[in-house]
Amino acid sequence: MRVDKFLNSVNITKRRATSEDMCKSGVVSINSKVAKPAKDVKVGDIIEIKYLERVEKYEVLQIPTTKSIPKSKKEEYVRIIKN
Repeated sequence: MRVDKFLNSVNITKRRATSEDMCKSGVVSINSKVAKPAKDVKVGDIIEIKYLERVEKYEVLQIPTTKSIPKSKKEEYVRIIKN
């Protein structure tokens, strides 16, 4: 699954266009490498998002099979890594 679609489907971003813009501006990294919007996400990847005030890291636990998942199921798909 593309990283921009993944961020949207697991409720990290509200819109796919937002996650696509974040990738294009270089704030999204997968395994410490800046990711383009079309970069594939695999189980075990570490996604890092650099916001203005903080950095958030997520470990991919599984790939969703549907377009979106309920917010209550987010922990099944990504795990927040504490810095």
